[in-house]
Amino acid sequence: MTSIKIRKANREDSAAIATHLLLAMEDIVCEFIGQKDPNKARDFLIHFIHQEQNQYSYQNCFVAEDNDQIIAAVNIYDGSQLNQLRLPISQYIKSQFKTDFNPEDETQSGEYYIDSLGVNPNQQGKGIGATMLKFLINYYVTQKRQTIGLLVDEENPKAKKLYLKLGFKSVGGKILVGKRMDHLQIKPETKSV
Repeated sequence: MTSIKIRKANREDSAAIATHLLLAMEDIVCEFIGQKDPNKARDFLIHFIHQEQNQYSYQNCFVAEDNDQIIAAVNIYDGSQLNQLRLPISQYIKSQFKTDFNPEDETQSGEYYIDSLGVNPNQQGKGIGATMLKFLINYYVTQKRQTIGLLVDEENPKAKKLYLKLGFKSVGGKILVGKRMDHLQIKPETKSV
């Protein structure tokens, strides 16, 4: 594997970010908009990634590049801002798709929340997801002294095993769009005096 570069996303990355995030959340987006059409899910996600001040905005994403090609993307934001970041999405779904949008709160104040992470299927199994997670742990937990949280589907033990190996710990369970999820967090180490 050549050297992977991880960087903050920009607006021009919107389509590539949507492609990668949909790998992790297409079923959830379809549930949100009340449509089973993957193209509508993609258009919906691109619309919001391209905008600012919402939970899926490029402002809240990082991308991994290999030879100037985006091969993975991750969406992460301050959990204390969930309601204000979700508001434009909720309003859009209600006006455009005529469906009610009241998902459970997947995060809360006190953590930066990894909403979704997707790796190009041709690049999976090469440690790219782990590399991105290590980057986020270094950036948020080590440097900024913040807690990172995420939800992992109870039916995805392989992903949970990776998170636990990287230092995440289970802090409880949640239900999100009808699925049982484990809530995992990794916190900055507290220095003993």
